[in-house]
Amino acid sequence: MSKFTNESTMSDNKLRAALVFRLTSSSDSGGGDGIAMTNLSPGPVTLLAMYDHASDGKEKNYADAVGMVVGGDPPRGIIEEGAIGGFKIVQSDMHQIIYGADTQGLCLAVVTGLKYPSRTAVQMLTELHAPYSEQFSLQFESATTNALSKKSKPLLQEYCKKYDDSTKVDKASSLNAKVELVKGTMQDNIAAMLRNNELGESLAERSNQLNEQATVFQKKSKDLRKQMRCKNIKMTIILVSLVVGILVIILVPLIMRARKIVNGGRMLRGGALFLEELGDE
Repeated sequence: MSKFTNESTMSDNKLRAALVFRLTSSSDSGGGDGIAMTNLSPGPVTLLAMYDHASDGKEKNYADAVGMVVGGDPPRGIIEEGAIGGFKIVQSDMHQIIYGADTQGLCLAVVTGLKYPSRTAVQMLTELHAPYSEQFSLQFESATTNALSKKSKPLLQEYCKKYDDSTKVDKASSLNAKVELVKGTMQDNIAAMLRNNELGESLAERSNQLNEQATVFQKKSKDLRKQMRCKNIKMTIILVSLVVGILVIILVPLIMRARKIVNGGRMLRGGALFLEELGDE
C-alpha cells in the first residue's frame, strides 16, 4: 500500500490501471439457504495480466501493491457460478483499488483516483469479466506470471478507454456532473444577484446621503440668504447714516453762515433807514 502514497496525482478521478490475478479458491457449503458460497484463501497470488492505462506503461508499482492487497484480503462470499462478485474497495490517502473474483479464482482489479466512482469501477469489472473469462478460460489455470499481459492488452485497453470518463458510462455520474454544472451556474447567478443587491443598496445609500446633503445645503443656503439680507440692510443703514451725517456736517455750517449773512443785511438796511429818518427830522 505504501508504494502508492507517493503519487500525488492519485487523488483525481482518473482510471489508472487494470489487472488480472489468479487466486486459490475453496468452496464452503455452509450457506444458510443451502447456496454454495466460495471464499478465496489469503496467500500469494499470480499476476496474469496488467494494462497501465494512465501512465502508458511507465508505472511498475501497481502490480506488486495490488497483489499484496488482493492476496491479503481476497473477495469472499461469491455466490453465482460464472459471474464475478465479492467486490472490495481499498482506499489510501491518494488512491483506491476495486476488485472482485469469480468462483474459479479469476480476479479482476482496477486502480483509480479517489474521485473516480467506485460503482462505475464495479460496473466495468462486471462487464469485462464475461469476455475475458471466455477468451482466456483455457489459458487461465496454467498461465505463468504476466504471461497474458500482451494477449490481454487489446481487451483491457478497450474497456479502460470505454470507462475512462465515468460520466459517459455511468448515468449517476453523468447526472452528478450535470447537477454540479447547474449548481455552479446557480452559485454564479446567486453571487451576481448578491453583487447587484449590494450595488443597489450602495446606490440607494449614496442616494439617501445625497438627499440628506441636498437638504442640509438647502437649509444652509436659506440661512445664508437671511444672513446676507440682514448684512445688506445693516450696510444700507450704515451708508445712509454716513451720507446723512456728511450732509449734516456740510450743510449745517452753510445754513448757519447764510442765516448770519441774511441777518447782517437786515441790520444794515435797518440802520440805513434809521439814519434816513434822523436826517429828515
